[in-house]
Amino acid sequence: LRQAAAAAGTATIVSPGDVIDPCLDEGVLRGHGTQVVDGQLLATMAGVVERVNKLVSVRPIKCRYGAECGDVVVGRINEIQGKRWKVDINSRQAAALLLSAVNLPGGIQRRRTNVDELNMRGVFEDQDLISAEVQQIMQDGMVSLHTRNLKYGKLEGGMLVEVSPVLIKRQKQHFHHLKDLGVDVIFGCN
Repeated sequence: LRQAAAAAGTATIVSPGDVIDPCLDEGVLRGHGTQVVDGQLLATMAGVVERVNKLVSVRPIKCRYGAECGDVVVGRINEIQGKRWKVDINSRQAAALLLSAVNLPGGIQRRRTNVDELNMRGVFEDQDLISAEVQQIMQDGMVSLHTRNLKYGKLEGGMLVEVSPVLIKRQKQHFHHLKDLGVDVIFGCN
């Protein structure tokens, strides 16, 4: 794998203990996933070496999803609690989708009542697959989602393909239509 990456000239893949910079040039800043030992810059995790100006870091090959505000995510409803759904988004902890953060059936905008809370299973049920946007990240790391746009909501009649979040690049547009195949694709950041 390392030889293929070196031949392509794209990225340097390292394992823990591999030497990233043998002479440690002056002014090089040590980033995440690196350590200086005997004047050499070593990797402390398996990953891809990233260089931004003088900052050298190692981006892990496999990791859990780290949410950012505005990310488009695809998740599975795990649990229904009082006025919220718990959603698995491949993160450190489950995300929360509040009843007030969804469009009610019919698209009407109004205050949520106790009747809406009792009818939550009519909107999303356990194990439903949904697309949503990260609205907020709380101080404890909990992610708050919303589906207030018509492009978000319950996903039906399709196929879920899971890949590592490292392979998905954050872009302005995560919804794509492949005309030749007649397929709509959502690239969730998670």
